[in-house]
Order: sequence, then structure tokens, then C-alpha cells
Amino acid sequence: MSNTSLIHAIDALLPQTQCTQCGTQGCLPYATAIVEQNEAINKCPPGGDVTLKAVAQLLNRPIVPLENPATSQKPRQIAVIDENLCIGCTLCIKACPVDAIIGANKAMHAVIAEDCTGCELCLPPCPMDCISLVDSPYQTETWSIESEDRLTRANAAREHFQKRNARLAKTETQRHHGTHKPDPKAALLAVLARKNT
Repeated sequence: MSNTSLIHAIDALLPQTQCTQCGTQGCLPYATAIVEQNEAINKCPPGGDVTLKAVAQLLNRPIVPLENPATSQKPRQIAVIDENLCIGCTLCIKACPVDAIIGANKAMHAVIAEDCTGCELCLPPCPMDCISLVDSPYQTETWSIESEDRLTRANAAREHFQKRNARLAKTETQRHHGTHKPDPKAALLAVLARKNT
């Protein structure tokens, strides 16, 4: 199996929370680091033992304890925003790796529950401390690598992460060439259109 194929095979096993708890900027970068830099396979708390064992089996590596087992014991969670406290600063929107938060500057924001991966990256930048985590209504009791629910949610999160990164890269290129004209209304309409399809 080529390195590229192996990277994608590992990425397919990861939970796609894009939480950066592994020390990289997302699940695909972590899979890349495992293959290209011999990174440890026990750094994914959201994936827990299920993911660790699957990656170890794929790579024929020994199973080692999770680096941070306490964080892997939490139930799946999603973010919620207290609309009475939100000031519309947009910092949580910028922090969300899967575009699961919508809103406009100086207007109340909201979390698209089915898209939220519970990564917690929106918590630190919030100046009002108005974001909290609650147990996800999408939690399944029989979570496994092969479960249809896990695959569907992981694939959706991966797609949102990739689209966000492509958008940010395009914006950065346009900014570098002096052709970038921010259009927050268009960005909001694009997110709403995605939810209605």
C-alpha cells in the first residue's frame, strides 16, 4: 500500500472531530504524521480505544494505552450557545473547523447541532463564556468503526473541514493578490443553502 493510500485508510478510521488534541491541525494531518513521521497512534482521545485498536491493526503496530485516556471517556458532546449572552463577536465561527456555527457580526450565533463534532475549539476564544457542551442527541450506544452512523457523521465532518480549508486557502490567495472582497452575507447564505440541501 502506498503512503497516500495508507494515510487515507488511517484517516477513514479517525473520528473526524478535527479537535487538534493529537497535536496536529486535524484528522488528515494526524494520519499523515503517523505515516510520514512515525507519530504515535495513541493520541486521539475522541476515537478512544476503538480507533486505537483499528489503526494498530491496520499498521500492524502494538496496541498501547491512550496518551490521555480520561478525555476519551466522555460521551459525545456538541456545543450550544447561550443567546442571552452572545455578543456576536464571530470568534467562535472563526475557530470552528467544520463550519458548524452560523451568525453575523454583532448578531447572535447558533450551532448547527448535526454538524458539530464537539471539538471544543470554540470554547477558549469566546469572550463571554457563553458556549457550553451538552450530550449529543446523536450519541449512539453501539458506536463502532463500521457503524453506519459513525461513517455518515465522520464523512460529513471531513467534507465540511475540507471545504472550509479550501475556502480559507482561496481567501488567503486572493488577499495575497489584493483581490479579496469579504462578503459575509454570501458566506452565511452558502451555509444556509448547504443545510437546506
